[in-house]
Amino acid sequence: MSSLTHTPTGRRSPLTVVGGVIAAIVAASAVNALLAIAARAIADRTDDFGPLNPGSYIFLTAVGIVLGSVGWAAVCKVSKRPEHLLRRLVPAVVVVSFVPDFFLFDDGGAVGVTALLLMHVAVAVIAVPVYRRVMPLTAR
Repeated sequence: MSSLTHTPTGRRSPLTVVGGVIAAIVAASAVNALLAIAARAIADRTDDFGPLNPGSYIFLTAVGIVLGSVGWAAVCKVSKRPEHLLRRLVPAVVVVSFVPDFFLFDDGGAVGVTALLLMHVAVAVIAVPVYRRVMPLTAR
């Protein structure tokens, strides 16, 4: 059975949702910091690569998680089968989010861009379980 089907039902308080989203931002930012540090340690070319600066990836991590939570809540509210839709939508959105990073190869090289791609995956891997917990999947 899917882990998505074991999600508790019921509505969570706004404070619980906000707290979960903030926790996801903090956790994903920490993982992204480790990825940025690793990329900088591996390749000199990433030293001046702006997207690996904390101000850039922390801001974009927060934006991605907040927008993801809005999308998650919208799907849960309007879909008759939110679990089914989200199983397809989440990976598709992550893959589409890779597109702008590929245009940065000239600036960040393979290591820098790979770090950015891994950051997108890390954000999704951290955020989705939080969304499941604080915004349970319920059919309308």
